[in-house]
Amino acid sequence: MNILLIVGRIAFVIIFILSGAQKLTDIGGTAAMIAPRLVVPPALAGIAAQLESVSGMALPNLLAIAAGAVELAAGLMIAANIGTRIAAVLLLAFTAAATFWFHDFWNLAGPDRLNNMIHAMKNLSIMGALLVFVVVGPWAPGYSSSGPEQRL
Repeated sequence: MNILLIVGRIAFVIIFILSGAQKLTDIGGTAAMIAPRLVVPPALAGIAAQLESVSGMALPNLLAIAAGAVELAAGLMIAANIGTRIAAVLLLAFTAAATFWFHDFWNLAGPDRLNNMIHAMKNLSIMGALLVFVVVGPWAPGYSSSGPEQRL
């Protein structure tokens, strides 16, 4: 049974690993999706300007890199069973934010509404699984409750 935990863990995070890698290999495309939805609160405008000045990049590009890095790194962490809880919390926050800003079906009509509702419900299911990782934490190889013959 323990091998199924490994396979399930890896299968679950594939979506984050591939999505993060795609964002990092197409920063411009990802930034183009972020830019129209980006609203910097006035209280954070100074910090945003400083980040752009220091990095030499526009804020959407910085956010694209951050999003890709979080997805890729946290996905790999869960797959490798390293820092499972913190990685799950990071992905949970990322998925909740992405759902709110990019799958806002409540503001849409027609086919776009249905398509984004499906994505939002998928993300809700993923967030439920991430909560399980937050609660359960890392998996420790060893004896299972079924007996020593189940040892990996």
